[in-house]
Amino acid sequence: MHKALSKLLATGCLALLASACMPISRNHGFVTSKEAPGDIESGVDTKTTVLSKFGNPSLTGVFENNKWYYMSELREQLGYLRPQTKTRTITAVLFSDEGIVDDVSIYSIKDGRIISLVGRKTPTRGRELSIMQQLLGGVGRLPQGSLGDNQNLPGGAGGPRRQ
Repeated sequence: MHKALSKLLATGCLALLASACMPISRNHGFVTSKEAPGDIESGVDTKTTVLSKFGNPSLTGVFENNKWYYMSELREQLGYLRPQTKTRTITAVLFSDEGIVDDVSIYSIKDGRIISLVGRKTPTRGRELSIMQQLLGGVGRLPQGSLGDNQNLPGGAGGPRRQ
């Protein structure tokens, strides 16, 4: 009885460990239903037929209004590790001015390029003040109203004052 209970407990622990190592798969972006974006035909399909088959595109061209992109991606995550992209497909559909498909290009994850981002900051005007300079910066300054009758001094809040 004791041996059978230990075997059952060991089998249960192994099953739990094995299930913890199963990757979690997630689809992101465009998910095909019946037809694949590669089924779009140049010279035959129009914007209307593409919309009816595949729905709204993932995004449209920023500078080219006649270019639609359908993007899909499959990611797998193992336990607590960072998810990894397994497959990525980008379908670019170029339309003519009349709304007819001119060209269909399909890109995979192999077509992608790694882009290094620049971490520079845009400098701002002025100077950086320490906490002490910010706290004690107004000590010793005269209030605006005590400098005479002229209320239209540069640097005053809101510009020239009305009488």
